[in-house]
Amino acid sequence: MSPGAGHAYNSDVYFEEPFSPDERSVLERFFTNTDGPVFGLINLPEVVKGALFARYSRSHKSLRRLFLDEFHSEPELGIAAVSDAIAADDPNVRLNRAEVLYDRVFGEYGDDSVAQLGGAHLACEQASNLLTKALEWGRIAAYLEQSTRYIYYDRPLGDSYRYHVPPEVAGSPLEGEYRATMDGLFDGYSSLVHELAPYFESQFPRTEGTSTRAYNATIRAKACDAARGLLPAATTSNVGVYGSGQAYEALLIRLQAHPLAEARDYGEMMLSELRHVIPSFVKRVDLPDRGRAWSEYFSNTAQRMNELATALDSRSTEGPEVTLVDWDPEAEVKVAASALYAYSDLSDDQLLAAARRMDPEERAGIIRAYSGDRINRRHKPGRGMERVDYRFDIKCDFGSFRDLQRHRMLTLEWQTLGTKHGYTTPDVLNDIGRVSEWDAAMERASDLHAKLSDRFGGDVAQYAVPFGYRIRFVMQMNAREAFHLLELRTARAGHPDYRRVCQEMHRLIGDKAGHRAIANAMKFVDYEEYELERIDAERRADERADGAQ
Repeated sequence: MSPGAGHAYNSDVYFEEPFSPDERSVLERFFTNTDGPVFGLINLPEVVKGALFARYSRSHKSLRRLFLDEFHSEPELGIAAVSDAIAADDPNVRLNRAEVLYDRVFGEYGDDSVAQLGGAHLACEQASNLLTKALEWGRIAAYLEQSTRYIYYDRPLGDSYRYHVPPEVAGSPLEGEYRATMDGLFDGYSSLVHELAPYFESQFPRTEGTSTRAYNATIRAKACDAARGLLPAATTSNVGVYGSGQAYEALLIRLQAHPLAEARDYGEMMLSELRHVIPSFVKRVDLPDRGRAWSEYFSNTAQRMNELATALDSRSTEGPEVTLVDWDPEAEVKVAASALYAYSDLSDDQLLAAARRMDPEERAGIIRAYSGDRINRRHKPGRGMERVDYRFDIKCDFGSFRDLQRHRMLTLEWQTLGTKHGYTTPDVLNDIGRVSEWDAAMERASDLHAKLSDRFGGDVAQYAVPFGYRIRFVMQMNAREAFHLLELRTARAGHPDYRRVCQEMHRLIGDKAGHRAIANAMKFVDYEEYELERIDAERRADERADGAQ
């Protein structure tokens, strides 16, 4: 099947963006289809693909519309010339030749690692925020998701707001109430975000030396940050993915076993498009004795674990937002020994014994020396810091979880999103008198969640839960990863809610675990409070733009 041929998606579920015949003629040369919500990128230079995805995250446009409006006719990129050349060529011939070559190489070497050496860019649009978390589970792929901070989510997509109606709910007696509740949440969000922007302008007037662009972007981000708690998990988003064949195979096998119909259906669409780009790499995904058997293993395991968990006492208990539940009492001894390892000819056991004989200040001195003279947060100590782990149990709003979940290299697992842990309310709502409306919207969503849970189960009921409700999850990381996470996520430009979570994680490393030398080495953890979080970042963006001219 040639790119763009046929419908591999349900047109009743996904909005089909209109394109003119001339636009379709252009798009067919660079995308695997021109109508579905999932499509691959072809015949484009890698730098253009990267630039497209980077722009994608801060735009309300679809990737194909963005390409037509801002990339195709840009003279410096030369894409129009590429487009003319492709018109006289047949990409399917090239793909078939490459597939034959790959099969021969794989047959000779028989090594799955070959699938790590080729990859594809895939655009995944109109995916719910439950699905985006499933898409972004894997560690060995790159993801870039549309942000709730830089664009208002009040623009409709077709005839409705940007939310997903799950197949389980569509056509059921609860569909009407579901749509009405979603519309109500988006109505509330739209009203609130447009009230907050002028309110913040009145509270924080633009200062001399700050451009209008930087100021407006900062105010917009602050308004979006405060209002996003009303957005439901059903809110749709766009995700750009770049992954190796091996990464896509693992992703698609997971989606086949997912409890949500949206995820399973979406996986089928992804598989269809990847077969236009890297067909050999995904051959095993739906083979009964390979990918399907693997998916069945996941499903069966999940079923058994759900049965065991159901037997436990599931009453929620009150507790702190962040709890340090596990750490190594000898962490600083082990880090000091590990720091010396690469610079010594002693064994690991000998270095541990030497570190134990040191007094705390001697060990702290080694950790300071190993950390070095750090000029910024990107200067991180070496792998000796990977010797020890910290495990945190966190209960924060789903909006903050979405940001923290991006740290996929550490161990992160989350529970089913629900309403039992309550919700957060931004302080600014007290100032503008909107707390009662916020509470009413949260209660309506909670009522719908209960009805969906009774009829369809907890997995489907998640769609109704707004970002402001809390979710429980665990993050386990070594000390080196803690440098990256805690210094990045407490930076001024970060959302106040996840800044607070990461500040508490850092405090617990120093105070509860008593690892003060390690905590002190994280010198760029920021505890300051800011009124306009994004303003410095936007000013730097102005400086970069001026320097590029």
